[in-house]
Amino acid sequence: TADDLNFGSLYDFFAVTFREPWVIQRFLPAVKHGDKRIILVDGEAAGAVNRVPSEGDLRSNMVRGGAAKPTDLTDREQEICKRIGPELRARGLLFVGIDVIDGNLTEINVTSPTGLRAIKRLGGPDIAAQIWDKIEEKRGA
Repeated sequence: TADDLNFGSLYDFFAVTFREPWVIQRFLPAVKHGDKRIILVDGEAAGAVNRVPSEGDLRSNMVRGGAAKPTDLTDREQEICKRIGPELRARGLLFVGIDVIDGNLTEINVTSPTGLRAIKRLGGPDIAAQIWDKIEEKRGA
């Protein structure tokens, strides 16, 4: 926030270091309970994993030490999927990962959504097979 004593220093550092546009989002303290990655296949929720930060860290991505935990979708998360699914499908986005923290959609990843192996390892569906089945269906195979 602007009242943070480090705000000015951080702003100056980023302004000098990075010329690209910035994406800034509100900090969600509930991230300590996990950052849910939900995979959608052709606009439909196919599976999810809750990525929980390691003790003393707020980063939940698994490459940074977050732990993958099995999870189910809440009513709110199902609502998010139902609301964005038709638009994803209309845009031809077959394989999408979204991130949700405490009922807040924080990311829509259309280039490299991860989590398929973790979902399957934790007893979830084989989403990779679902993706290939959908590709074959769309190709008329």
